Amino acid sequence: MTTGKINVSVENIFPLIKKFLYSDHEIFLRELISNGTDATLKLKHLTSIGEAKVEYGNPIIEVKIDKEGKKLHIIDQGLGMTTDEVEKYINQVAFSGAEEFLEKYKDSAKDSGIIGHFGLGFYSAFMVASKVEIITKSFKDEPAAHWICDGSPEFTLEPADKTTRGTEIILHIAEDSLEFLEEFKIKELLNKYNKFMPIPIKFGIRTEKIEQKKGEFVESENKDEIFTEVEVDNIINNPNPAWTKQPTDLSDADYKDFYRELYPMQFEEPLFHIHLNVDYPFNLTGILYFPKLGNDMQIQKDRIQLFQNQVYVTDNVEGIVPEFLMMLRGVVDSPDIPLNVSRSGLQADGAVKKISNYITRKVADKLKSLFNENRADFEAKWNDIKIVLEYGMLSEDKFYEKSSAFVLYPTVDDKYFTLEELKETLKEKQTDKDGKLVVLYAGNKEAQHSYIEIAQEKGYEVLILDSPIISHLIQKIEGDNKDLTFVRVDSDHIDNLIKKEETTISKLSDEEKESLKTSLETYIPKAYTVQLESMDSQAAPFIITQPEFMRRMKEMSQSGGGGMFGMGNMPEMYNLVVNTNSVLATNILNTQDKTAQESLVKQALDLAKLSQNLLKGEELTAFVKRSFDLIK
Repeated sequence: MTTGKINVSVENIFPLIKKFLYSDHEIFLRELISNGTDATLKLKHLTSIGEAKVEYGNPIIEVKIDKEGKKLHIIDQGLGMTTDEVEKYINQVAFSGAEEFLEKYKDSAKDSGIIGHFGLGFYSAFMVASKVEIITKSFKDEPAAHWICDGSPEFTLEPADKTTRGTEIILHIAEDSLEFLEEFKIKELLNKYNKFMPIPIKFGIRTEKIEQKKGEFVESENKDEIFTEVEVDNIINNPNPAWTKQPTDLSDADYKDFYRELYPMQFEEPLFHIHLNVDYPFNLTGILYFPKLGNDMQIQKDRIQLFQNQVYVTDNVEGIVPEFLMMLRGVVDSPDIPLNVSRSGLQADGAVKKISNYITRKVADKLKSLFNENRADFEAKWNDIKIVLEYGMLSEDKFYEKSSAFVLYPTVDDKYFTLEELKETLKEKQTDKDGKLVVLYAGNKEAQHSYIEIAQEKGYEVLILDSPIISHLIQKIEGDNKDLTFVRVDSDHIDNLIKKEETTISKLSDEEKESLKTSLETYIPKAYTVQLESMDSQAAPFIITQPEFMRRMKEMSQSGGGGMFGMGNMPEMYNLVVNTNSVLATNILNTQDKTAQESLVKQALDLAKLSQNLLKGEELTAFVKRSFDLIK
């Protein structure tokens, strides 16, 4: 038997590991199973190149709980270790066997799937264990070894009677970590971290009913036969998940099945998927899914899972996946993403930048393909995906450059235009005095219904642009299209911006208009600017609009642009457009009783405010009371 001290540079390495090396103690299981997977994949590689003269077989990794003995066992059937290798790989802390193996076989092992990135993984066992044992036998013809350590630098190493190849790790669970002896807890961790490990993982047993017939057990669908319940190995992971396969080998049903495997509690199917698969100049695989998103910018993120060679790492992919795509779902797997750097370091990493750019390009190409292949289907899905695309246009220049090929601009009548199609449609009928194309849009089809109706009566197209970031996006589009200006349909009256084919003659003289304006300004709040316009007598007598520029700046400040424009708390500003040809305008002008005149103006203004959802609180209560008084 050998005794000695583990070769560590810091005497209190174990307390350090227990408290600081990993922020979450549950990570120990991922690390130990990763080690077992490495050992198995190493053996597979060595047998494939003839360096291991053994039968690889169908190895598994087994996890067993001994609740009574307060022990947890992780058993693999990999290449195992000799006594010398235990000395080298276990007793010299921070020496990564996987890294050495990869270096030695760097040309032939690059696709073997060996993890090799988790460094001190084995020692994470001491975060939950008061004592750890290793019983291991190498694939080489050498005696088995038994290593024991109680969490101090002291260890013992002696021969063992193990006769089968592989390694068994025995964790004597500490009193403050007894939760890891509960079956539900271990199952939860295996499902979280090891669900897609490339080696089958057995945990517990399950029973299956099979038919007993002629002394043998065979499967049967005949429920009238005699059945016997037998115990079967319970493999709890999927070693061959969809993202590890070629897209040509998968059907739409396969992609949907994998989505349900990733998100078993998500009942809505994804709209479409994007398969990532590149091996140069970096290695990346994965599948991204577009769920139905609507206009909710606050939809739950952290739904994309990051793996390294099928080992779960995190669901925080910030800096790896472009920000605008973090509302999607799916998996990304790459051995080229460094895990031991800060978030800012990750964002500055050259390989990570290339990965992020590739994902952006791949998503843009897929969207263009979907648009070209089935435009009607793409249009039908537009409202469920637009928030991601519009955010991408704002945040990623490369995506913005490609977006004109598939980004749509829907009208209130459910027609869809690309930007170039929209320009072609508007050039004959919607230009301003400077020759710019005027794009009218509504932010809320219901709230702005009356304004939409007025515009449509004049033959204008009205878009429906209702995402929370549309004001920012409009600024960007206008900046790149100098021949275009966007005007919300309830902004400064559209007849001021678009060439009028004919002018309606006012029924009031200039003197009467001046008198009317003076009366109105007496009773109208200072936030309103009074504008007199001659419109059709059947048009609304009072219309409230907002100055387009000020309204847009206010919207941008509310949706995150306040710091950018220095307008965090902009005052409310409105225009009151009064139709001088309306009966109401004439009545206000001719009413001599100032109290009656004020009542008329306030009632009309409140009605106009009500139509814009601007009447609230005490003002709304007073309006309702006044309305009841009028009809009494």
